[in-house]
Amino acid sequence: MSKAKKKSHKGQHRHFTNPEEIAAQMREEANKNTWRETRDSDDSDSDSEDEMQSRKGVEGLIEIENPNRVTHKMKKASELDTTSEAKAPLTRREREEIEKQQARLRYQKLHAEGKTDEARADLARLALIRKQREDAAKKRDEEKKAREAAKAKKK
Repeated sequence: MSKAKKKSHKGQHRHFTNPEEIAAQMREEANKNTWRETRDSDDSDSDSEDEMQSRKGVEGLIEIENPNRVTHKMKKASELDTTSEAKAPLTRREREEIEKQQARLRYQKLHAEGKTDEARADLARLALIRKQREDAAKKRDEEKKAREAAKAKKK
């Protein structure tokens, strides 16, 4: 049994557009654009009449106010109300995070003033350490003086 191969389109010839054809197409487009611009500038005063006549059926005669129809109007950046976003209620997590930050700041302030238990303990520990260092410094000075006195007696 022989297998029949399906014909593939991969090896077929490719067609490229001539540069002359491309240049001709571009010239035609340029001519159309210039014709449109001249036509639009001539008919600028009759645009509103064309719009009224181009409506289909009774559309031009009757103005209908559809409450479901939404017209999107462009808003300027200066007209946007940024305060409405700030007035939006906070989520529970956001509110808890803000409360946590405020509590931390309050605690740091009280701690700096020495009004918390931890601050009092720290201050007592610091006072003890200062006293020990002062005692050690006095002791070193006394030993230094004693050494100098001993050297003076030897001489």
